[in-house]
Amino acid sequence: MSKTKQGTSRRQFLVKSGLGTIGVLAVGTYLFRNPIRRTIAEKLDSGESFYMGDTSSPIIWFEITTNNNIILHSPKVEMGQGTFTGLAQLAADELEVSMEQMKVVHASSISGNMDSFATGGSTSISSLWIPLRELAATMREMILNEAALKMGFSTSDLHVKDGVVSVAGNKMTYAQAAENVTEWKIPDTPILKNVKDFRYIGKPVARVDLKDKVYGAPIFGMDAQLPNMAYGAVVRSSTIGSKYIDADISKAENMPGVIKIVKEHDFVGVVAKSLIEAENAKNAIQVQWSKERNWQTADIEEMIVVGKGEPFVIQKEGDAEDILEDEKDVIISQYKSPIGAHAQLEPNGALAFVETNNATIIMSTQVVKLSRDEIAKRLDLDEDKVNIVPTFLGGGFGRRLHTPNAIQAAVMSKAVGRPVKCFFTRKEEFQNDTFRPPTHHVLKAKLSEEGMIEALEHNVSSGDVAFGSPMVPSIAAPILGADLGAWRGGMIQYRGIPNYRTVSWRVTLPFATSWWRSLGLLANTFAIESFMDELAVRLKKNPVEFRLAHIQDDTKGFRLKEVIKAVVKKSGYKDEVNNGRAMGFAASTDANTPCAQVVEVSIEDKKIKVHKVTCAMDPGISVNPDQVRAQCEGAIIMGMSAAMFEKMEVENGALTPIIYGPYQMALMKNAPKEIEVVLLQNDDKPGAVGEPPLGPIGAAIANAVFRLTGQRLRNMPLQLNNHF
Repeated sequence: MSKTKQGTSRRQFLVKSGLGTIGVLAVGTYLFRNPIRRTIAEKLDSGESFYMGDTSSPIIWFEITTNNNIILHSPKVEMGQGTFTGLAQLAADELEVSMEQMKVVHASSISGNMDSFATGGSTSISSLWIPLRELAATMREMILNEAALKMGFSTSDLHVKDGVVSVAGNKMTYAQAAENVTEWKIPDTPILKNVKDFRYIGKPVARVDLKDKVYGAPIFGMDAQLPNMAYGAVVRSSTIGSKYIDADISKAENMPGVIKIVKEHDFVGVVAKSLIEAENAKNAIQVQWSKERNWQTADIEEMIVVGKGEPFVIQKEGDAEDILEDEKDVIISQYKSPIGAHAQLEPNGALAFVETNNATIIMSTQVVKLSRDEIAKRLDLDEDKVNIVPTFLGGGFGRRLHTPNAIQAAVMSKAVGRPVKCFFTRKEEFQNDTFRPPTHHVLKAKLSEEGMIEALEHNVSSGDVAFGSPMVPSIAAPILGADLGAWRGGMIQYRGIPNYRTVSWRVTLPFATSWWRSLGLLANTFAIESFMDELAVRLKKNPVEFRLAHIQDDTKGFRLKEVIKAVVKKSGYKDEVNNGRAMGFAASTDANTPCAQVVEVSIEDKKIKVHKVTCAMDPGISVNPDQVRAQCEGAIIMGMSAAMFEKMEVENGALTPIIYGPYQMALMKNAPKEIEVVLLQNDDKPGAVGEPPLGPIGAAIANAVFRLTGQRLRNMPLQLNNHF
């Protein structure tokens, strides 16, 4: 099928106009930025998202095969979250084809089908809920128009099922209707299906990528191969803040298998005939680094302290600051979280083939467009001459929201004129991660005589998450002030409290910190929900009823109350110890998706044992309930791992540990025997799924441990005191 000219649809125009208005508003009111910052922060906290790619033509999205199947070229990457299956369900329903006819592949950058936002933020399904269905419905009408012409009937006479058009006893497949069509006419967007008419949306459909993964098909970045491929290895610093100055390559350049040593202004790398030969030569290169300071963990901990750095009020209601200024009868608690690594299974890397006037990069990435633009700039090529071919990801979690390592592979390929495959080693992946920043939280509250919260304040100190990322414009920092990733989940959701505020203390750390699944949600919720539990205990109130009494009676509050009630009912929550086990409760709202959890724990061999987790979540419409439940299960396990085990240290300027094992993570034996998920639907569209379930788990575990032991665990990873 030929491609139509790309234009600006009405939907795109409205989106672009809306962004422009926000930009002008922010700049024009810069002098009054504190109220504006809070308004923007509230908007960002809602998690509302829209698709930031081309929706002007279905042609770049869909391909009809000769055997009457549909290939969807997805601008969203599949990293295990089930996006391909959910998108296939959206498309199949409006295209009027069966799921068996749907195949989903990653859209390469040369196709023009790219999302400027990338894949992240739990937005893949929600942002495409309307656009993809409109594209599929439009594609269906385009095919029906062609079928009507060939069959000699009006489109209103045609009936379609499973990609077969029928009328008056005659049948024609979509493939036959599309055959020999060189110019497609794009009609006005048809009316979309009513919810009651969905055939696949809302149903538990098998994953479309299941077979390849079960049979171990070579679908990941590390599996990529090209003819005449060589192997690359880059010398990377093992210490914080080191910058490349120069390198002595005399010993390495004559080693076995070496094709070329590539020296650039910012790195030195080896291209060799085999991976082991590339690594051996790399280890023989003597690099001169500049080093600014011999950092230690204590240095980092001294930086991440509420009161240091620059404060920004991101949420304010009433007079919490004035009420809490007099510390008489003010309850104050502190919580901390450590540096965290992504620790995803597949290290970063790319296979690059740079020819005279074009480049092909096969890689695991969450940022197709950003990778293309950066490589084009470095190679001095037009952007349309660089083709990023995304692969399945062996874990993303935000680690692949910037992949500059692909630039190094491309530069080395250009230097030798053949494909070069270059990946991080496991140690290099740990050392050069973009880490989850450590945090420090100070919470203050004053209680009324009636046993309610009169004023509540959350102060959070953190390194950056979003700021400094190439995904976020540099102008965002001076406009917003507080890092939107660091305070995610940090706003107070109990808006029935008359006076509350949230203050973000921004700290710039000496090592790279960036996106980590759920951003600041896990740490912020751990602090807030542990503190809410403290207050309930102090007042001798049921912690669930105490929270419900402080939730505002609006739409957001209603949804939060409903998940809380649902999880309590399903888990049989009781605020007591029973046969050596106790339950802990916590709740959070992330990206407009409320989630509540109850955990059941015991203490075995002086260690915390989680037996069961009950989770209630309201993501709106669950496009595939099985996948939503799987996402909840995965997020809970990941959150448990981070809350109970994971921690990076800084020793003599180096981040450590740098291999699995010493970097402790949850193992199979640590997983709860049962995870039960209850899904509610109190919204008429899909919401965020992949990250919200990480929020409550750390606090829920800590709150359960308090009931068992009387110990209030204030630091992650959660560890019992030695005297227990």
